[in-house]
Parts: sequence; structure tokens; C-alpha cells
Amino acid sequence: MIEAILPRPPAGPSVNKTWLRALETTGRLTAVPGRTLPVLIDDLGAQFGDAPALLSDRECFTYAQLAVRARQYARWALGAGLQPGDGVALLMPNRPEYLAIWLGIARTGAVVALLNTNLSGPSLAHGIAIVAPKHVIVAAELMARFESAQPHLDGSAEVWSHGDSGDLRRIDEAVNTLSGAPLTAEEERPVALSDRALLIYTSGTTGLPKAANVSHHRVLMWSGWFAGMMGSGPGDRLYNCLPMYHSVGGVVAVGGVLVNGGAVVLKEKFSAREFWSDVVRWDCTLFQYIGELCRYLLNVPPHPDETRHRLRLACGNGLRAEVWTPFQERFAIPQILEFYAATEGNFSLYNVEGEPGAIGRIPPFLSHRFPAAIVRFDPEVGAPLRGEDGFCIPCSRGEAGEAIGRIASGGEAVGRFEGYSAASETEKKVLRNVLEPGDAWFRTGDLMRQDERGFYYFVDRVGDTFRWKGENVSTGEVAAAISACPGVIEANVYGVAVPGADGKAGMAALVVDQAFDLAALRAALAERLPAYARPVFIRIAKDLAITETFKQKKQDLAAEGFDPAVVAGALYVDDAGAYAPLDGAMFARIAAGGLRL
Repeated sequence: MIEAILPRPPAGPSVNKTWLRALETTGRLTAVPGRTLPVLIDDLGAQFGDAPALLSDRECFTYAQLAVRARQYARWALGAGLQPGDGVALLMPNRPEYLAIWLGIARTGAVVALLNTNLSGPSLAHGIAIVAPKHVIVAAELMARFESAQPHLDGSAEVWSHGDSGDLRRIDEAVNTLSGAPLTAEEERPVALSDRALLIYTSGTTGLPKAANVSHHRVLMWSGWFAGMMGSGPGDRLYNCLPMYHSVGGVVAVGGVLVNGGAVVLKEKFSAREFWSDVVRWDCTLFQYIGELCRYLLNVPPHPDETRHRLRLACGNGLRAEVWTPFQERFAIPQILEFYAATEGNFSLYNVEGEPGAIGRIPPFLSHRFPAAIVRFDPEVGAPLRGEDGFCIPCSRGEAGEAIGRIASGGEAVGRFEGYSAASETEKKVLRNVLEPGDAWFRTGDLMRQDERGFYYFVDRVGDTFRWKGENVSTGEVAAAISACPGVIEANVYGVAVPGADGKAGMAALVVDQAFDLAALRAALAERLPAYARPVFIRIAKDLAITETFKQKKQDLAAEGFDPAVVAGALYVDDAGAYAPLDGAMFARIAAGGLRL
């Protein structure tokens, strides 16, 4: 029995031991110049051989097979004439082959852009165009998406199909003819840890995506840091249903297990119905979550396997405070490792202690490695406030402001900001002369607060905070209060413009069940929120749109506003202390300024 081989470790390991283990792992992985993750895979292939590395219903790779397959793709890149810095765009669903492709190509010094598989048409074309790839690799099942983007591309890139999709050259067939033996000295190219390995697109809720530069050093740091934080080892199997074109699903979840000899189970996409049966079937000990995935699991009926698993730890980010404890208790998860990071960000936070709702903290003995600060933010101008001396104003404990990370200068090893493929986009994220003359800090765009114990708490995105009745309103905090009310399954809060009123009024789009009661919601919010923060408008929806990484989309909802001629579903407005139906007559009354808001 595997139970006898892999006893479940106790929850709550020594906090300092966890941090020190992560430091040791990252130090070990980055100690040798030129030993990138693609090169390390060779060593792991020799060390772990026939042990499972990547598992899926489509295909499985042992460590030795992964190393062989990656070397075949490296030889394809060399044969295709790719030079260091040249780009290759990859459009493919989650599968073991995905990792082999970018490991092999990046080993040669070329850069792989991980395209969002949910995009099509002009949006997908934009993602391809901004990186100007020499080649595009498209999975046969996604060829229709790529073809929808082709009219918006200049046609300069050579297109390869992975799998049969008509007349295009098949990269899988070409690679199958190449040797998977170790690269010779003549084939091996010198690739520095500072060189770019990947381009990973931001998955924000508004605007077109930006391609963030990800160096080989960053790939190793992510892999080593999470390997140490999770304490992964050869006996672990991590369930990963997050998209591999994203930094968490494609690097953190995979690299954080592989570098210590464990296996990763790859699911093409998240399914709440299949989640627990998959975890049990593959005998997983770890799983990676993001955003609202845990809430979705809580909202489905009980599953016979939901406590029959051997999970010892769930690692991820975005687990809300009101979901944390019910999730951990219902599904018997011994430990939750919540963290905060961004693909392009230059600092991270980790909640090793399992403090519900906190996104992490920085232990005092490591504060020099994570130069972070929180400064006051003005939503009216969309930038941090500055004092009479011209410098930003640090927040006091408990005060919300924008989190920033000091950008390394010169040869500093920490606080690196690698920017985006476009220099103009890079500069937009840099804040200068912040706390002293000449310093530079990375703008996270996230509002946070820090408690007296040093724990950080996510408050909202900068663009999601609005001003109403002279007060700043956090959509995240309002959504949390609403979500705690009976009958509310999901809540998306945003600000909407109202004729004749300054600022924006709060509006909430809700997905509810039969236990929901408007009057009870109004009463609960009156107790939990100040008057200015309570939603003026309520919209009942069948479902709420999310990004591929489970972030809520607000832009379209805010654009539709509260016009019953535009909005599908029931609408309500807070009129004289109670939520009343918002019909055409009521809308006309609001537009004419006849409602006291």
C-alpha cells in the first residue's frame, strides 16, 4: 500500500524551517552558472530515470523520457536555424508534451511565448504580434482558433501543426525523426541564467495582454522556492488543472515538484465534477489552486472521494477568508500554503503559518530579500499619493494602500524587475523617486494592508477601487461581505456612473440559490458595511464571466450599468432603505436625478 510508503506528514511544520528550506533549495538550483532548468532536466532524467515525471490521460513521461523528448525539440530548434533571442509562439492545451516543447526550445537560447488557449481572432493575433515569433506551433485541436487570428497577422512566422490539421507541416513528425541522445559539445549553446526563457502573458481583467519577460533565473527561482515551501519530494504527486500558459500552472506547479523528483498530474482544464475522483485516482498528495477554484468546489454537492484523498497540502493564491476554513474542514486538507506573487512582479509573500485570509508575510530575518512597502493611493488620479516633499507616503499598519517592491540596482540579487516585451509597457510599471531620491519601485497595482503581526491582506486591484460619497470603496471587501450572506454563490462588485452624481455608485452582480433573500442581504450589509460601501444596485445573473485564471471580469458588467433595457436578468436599486425592482420607470427617475442615492 502506498499509505505505508508515504505517511501523511503533520500539519504546521516549523515556519523558520520552511523558509530556510526554500532558501537552501533556490541557492542550490542557481549556484551553477548556465545550469538552466532545461539543462537540469537532463540531470534529473539520469537521476530518477523511469520514475514518473508528468502524468495525464493523454500521455505520460518518465524523467528519462521527458529529458529525451526535450532534447529532440532542442535539435529541432537548432535545425530550424533559431538564434538566441528568437521567438517561438506555442498554442497548445495542457499535456506533458507542452513542457517538453518549451524546455527543449529554450535550451537553445530561443524564447517561447506561451499563448492563451482561450483567445481567438484579434486578441490572439495581438498576443502573437507583440512578440514577433519566427515560428508558431499550434495543436491540431486549436487550429481553428489560430486561423481566426491569421487575417490579422503579417504572415512572417512559419506555422507548424502538432497533430494532423491538413496541409501544414507537422512538428511532432519532424521531432520524431531526431535523436534524443545528450547534446554534443558542438550542439550545446551557452545560455546564461539572465537570458530570457519565456514570454508569459498577463491575465488581467481589462485591456489587451502584455508579454512579461521571464528569465531562466526566474524559472529556477520559482521552481526552487516552491519546492522548498511545499517540501516536495520523490513521493509526491501534484494535481495541476491550471493552464500551463500561466506562470503558476506552467512553471510554479511543475517546476516546484520536478526539481525534487516528484510527479505532476496534468489535467487539461478544471472540472469541479471530476476534481476529487481525479485526485484519488492519481493518488495525489499536493494540488495547486488559484482564484475561485476552491469556492467552486465548495459550491458543488458532496462527492464520495472528497475526503478519501491523500492530499497533505494545497498551494495557491486568491483563497478568500470566508472560503478558507470551510474549504479546509470539509475536504480535510491538512495544510494550506497561500502566497502572493505576479508573473512580472519583483517580490513575493508566503503564508506559511496558514493564517486564514492572509496572503503572506515576510519574516524579519528575510526582510532584506523582499524589499516591499505599502504606500497611500489616490483613486481619483490612479497613482500613489505624494507628500509636500514629493515622496510617496508609507501607510501605517492597518491602512490600505498600493503594494510596491523596490527594484534592484546594479548587481543586487533581489528585487529584479524583468519587464515586458515592449519597453513602453515596462516603464508604466516603474515608480521613481518614491522614498528617496533616485530610487525605483515596481507598482503591483494591488491594494493591501498589513496587520500588527506583519501579515499582508489583499484588499483590491487599483482599478477596482472607486470613490462614492467622498469615500474610497474596495470592491473586494464589499464582495467578501456579500459572499458571507446566505444564498449568495458568487458576487462581483464594481462601480457605475450615475447621472448627476459625483464618483461611482456600487453595483453587485450576484449568482444566488433558493436560500437568497434580498431583504436579508440588505440587513446583513447594513451591519457589516458603512452606508457609502453598500451596493446601490443589485443584478441577479445566471453566471459570472471569469478569466482563464479564475479572475472576475468587471469591464463588461460596468459598461452595461443598470439600464434594464440593456441588462438581462433582475435588477434592483436601494430606494429609501430597501432594494426595489429597477424597471424602465425607475431607471428614468434615476436618470432625471429623482432618486436619493
